[in-house]
Amino acid sequence: MGRTARRGGRRMTVENTARPAAPAAGPATAAPHGPGAPEPPLATLARWAAALRPEDIPERTLALAASQLLSQLASIRAGAEQPLGRLLVKGFGPPFQDDPRASARVLAGLGSWLNLDDTAYAGHLSNSTVAVPLAYAHHRRLDGTALLTSIIAANECAARITAAATLGPLRGHSALHTHLVGATAGRLHCEGAGAKQWTDALGLALAMPPWPLLRAFLASDARLFNAFAPVSTAMDACDAAAAGFQGPADLLEHPDGFLARFATVPLPSAVTDGLGERWHTDTLSFKMHPGGPGVDAAIDCALDLHRALTPRRPDDIADIVVETSLYTLAAQRTAERYVHGPGAPLGALVLHTPYTVATAFLTGGLSVGDFTPPRRDEQARWQAARLVRLVHDPAMTRALFTSEAPFGEAVRRAGPDAEAWLRSLGGPEAVALAADAERPGARGRLRPRPQTHRGPCHRPAHRRPHRDPRTHDPARRGRPPHPPAPRRSGATEVHRPRRPTPCGRARHAGRRHVLRRIVCLDRGGTALTAATRPDVSPVLTHAVRRPIGKRFGPCLDTPFRT
Repeated sequence: MGRTARRGGRRMTVENTARPAAPAAGPATAAPHGPGAPEPPLATLARWAAALRPEDIPERTLALAASQLLSQLASIRAGAEQPLGRLLVKGFGPPFQDDPRASARVLAGLGSWLNLDDTAYAGHLSNSTVAVPLAYAHHRRLDGTALLTSIIAANECAARITAAATLGPLRGHSALHTHLVGATAGRLHCEGAGAKQWTDALGLALAMPPWPLLRAFLASDARLFNAFAPVSTAMDACDAAAAGFQGPADLLEHPDGFLARFATVPLPSAVTDGLGERWHTDTLSFKMHPGGPGVDAAIDCALDLHRALTPRRPDDIADIVVETSLYTLAAQRTAERYVHGPGAPLGALVLHTPYTVATAFLTGGLSVGDFTPPRRDEQARWQAARLVRLVHDPAMTRALFTSEAPFGEAVRRAGPDAEAWLRSLGGPEAVALAADAERPGARGRLRPRPQTHRGPCHRPAHRRPHRDPRTHDPARRGRPPHPPAPRRSGATEVHRPRRPTPCGRARHAGRRHVLRRIVCLDRGGTALTAATRPDVSPVLTHAVRRPIGKRFGPCLDTPFRT
């Protein structure tokens, strides 16, 4: 059962009961062979994808794939206009060439390295699932419907196999096996290959999957080969299958196979569950700014603050606090090992919340040019970035576990078996928050519950009682001011954040500051509070905003659509 609510002019159902228990996720086991044996998941997926036709796909999914195509074309163009993108074209040729294999590699490389690509459950798909069908549709003169169908076939194959290994050591851009599958599926669907050739090609592509090194991906030009290299491998696998090479159909679930090596908690059932009914393409979200998915909301908040607070100089800022989930904190801890000020590598900088928030707050925007000289090395940005602190908000992590992407669906499917993986992500606290998100009613309780707001779902303005911010502070009347929060310049802190009082007042270093609180949730879940110096903005105000339309894909509080 569930309840129906209206948000943003749309009706949606929010489940208030826990999902049925998922099948226990145990160690990968080999499928039996011989007459009457069950078909291996890889063969089932290949047979379904080879037969996929436009009439089998819901209209909403085709429409979303069209947006995915446009979004990735913009990412490819942005990558080609940068100096490193021009070097890639110089070394390997233009995006469209007579050889579609070469085109596919270049399109994949140009679209991936600026972190402008979309996100879905599970994985960053478009660097292969759009790039390869685009190259082969152009070469074979396919129409738009055929191109979109090939993109969706590639999405579904890549997302499902990535989901099966989501609870593992490689996620996001480091999960290069996503592109092995996406590139293979995208090409074979454009070519109209049969199910047997699909199975062989996928088995060959996944036979020797890459394992990237963070040092190279985050801090060197090698990041341009993040999707380029696996797409090249996938093209070789397709050629080999067409020539008669055979790939192992049981490669996914075999004890010596893919999931045994790449998944801490293998989820082989994710490969085939709901084929033709559950569309992973529907979980796509599109980035509005370059950067990891965990920083989107913080950047939006900083842009709102830029418009609301003037002047905006580093000397006018006392403190910027980003309250966020464990997901964003984990990405930040990785990025800050490589970011030490001007000259920071682009690969780490796009994941660095202090720099992206400071830049958006000071300049009112964030673009690819902000990650390259000379803008990247401006001292004012780094001065402001040192004032940005990240703190953990458990409510946002709980909301993260009730979503599908990046790993909420996988945690629910794994059940108790996910505990070890959760501990590696965020310790005992992550285990407790994931368990709390599974309680009945958790899927309807996604917004954080700060003392001052209930987020975008709070009561309409005409129904809220007026509270004079100059006098209404019953919780602290007659008490001493709040103590200052602990600070570590530009670093990550994991503790319960200091909350503003109901009237929006706070104290810092013995001085009264203005707070402007903006709540905006994405898959990482982020709320940002900026405290400016008292002589800058003397009016106490609040603002609340929410994601607009489908900019972050399906809302967090909707079930995985079927």
